[in-house]
Amino acid sequence: IIRLPLTKLQGNFFKKIYRRFLGDFMKYFRKTLAIDFGTSKVVTFVENKGIVVNEPSVVTMDTYKNKILSYGETAKKLLGRIPGNVVAKRPVVAGNIVDFNVTEAIIKRAIKKSVGKNFFRPNVLVCIASELTQVQKRAITQAVKLAGANNVVLLEQTITAAIGCGINVNDPSGTLVVDIGAGKTDISVISNGEIIIAKSLNIGGNSIDQAIADFIRTRYNMLIGENTAELIKLSAARAYPTNDGSMYEIKGRNVMNGLPMHIFVNDSDISHAIGMTLNKILNAITETLEKTPPELIADISEKGLILTGGTSQIPGLVDLITDRTNLEVINPETPELMVIKGAGRFLKNVDFSNDEIEYLDELKRHVLEQKEQLRKR
Repeated sequence: IIRLPLTKLQGNFFKKIYRRFLGDFMKYFRKTLAIDFGTSKVVTFVENKGIVVNEPSVVTMDTYKNKILSYGETAKKLLGRIPGNVVAKRPVVAGNIVDFNVTEAIIKRAIKKSVGKNFFRPNVLVCIASELTQVQKRAITQAVKLAGANNVVLLEQTITAAIGCGINVNDPSGTLVVDIGAGKTDISVISNGEIIIAKSLNIGGNSIDQAIADFIRTRYNMLIGENTAELIKLSAARAYPTNDGSMYEIKGRNVMNGLPMHIFVNDSDISHAIGMTLNKILNAITETLEKTPPELIADISEKGLILTGGTSQIPGLVDLITDRTNLEVINPETPELMVIKGAGRFLKNVDFSNDEIEYLDELKRHVLEQKEQLRKR
């Protein structure tokens, strides 16, 4: 084969043709999957398989060796029970990456468990919060690519949650989706496949856990751990107190003398503790409705409000939102899985040929070349 001298324009043209031909050939062998990487859990959906990975997005690290010791459920059980040189980390908080290397390691493990050993890198659809900056989106894309993905497409969680509930998001009528996760609450009005109005709060299940822990410390002078606060939320948290006389035992450490102690609380105490946090979510929903166009408000009044996310399972929360907004609230059976189920349904419609990272790199190179030409002039 004779290697002919080509101009830069001709070289880029043939390179694109080669990549397009190779991409069409390999798409029959390349697997596709969706990842919902949240504050509390990482969940993956593989096409033609369903949900494969569903585990806590927590790791334990040895700070001396800078080495990850455990993942998932094993790491979560060690929260508050590990020595000083070992720390438990959540690499994603409120939809933002706070530890890039740990994020890459968790995603790499999730991809490997999902698709196994494969010669071709998989294409990945990542569910993200609705109000992320371009820098944050680029960081997520790079982390997933370095973890072993071929091409990466980002899609908002509220859109995938609506798809998971069986809503046609391409319909011109408006749909209000409220997704309450562990670290973030996303509120979006969707129409014609796009988000018209969006609002995000750094409030979720973890904020409720912290509110419970603060209440116990203030009222009873007792310290409790993260796992204990979560157990209290799951067993005793109510949006409306029942006053049925049920008591719940809580064990912890006395703030005054450091000795073990235990107390008994009822659901009225816990409802009072989480009331302010729930009120912030309700205020955000009403503010979003105030900014929504009247025609879309009419559609939402007919269709109701879609409530998803693991924290939406707090007893009485549906009634509380209905009383505040005068809207019918639709809460599916498995609200914590609606995002990943919707992403799985959307996988067949995703175009993975457009690579945002490569496009941005080419644009950056083009700008640098222009600056260099101007400098030479």
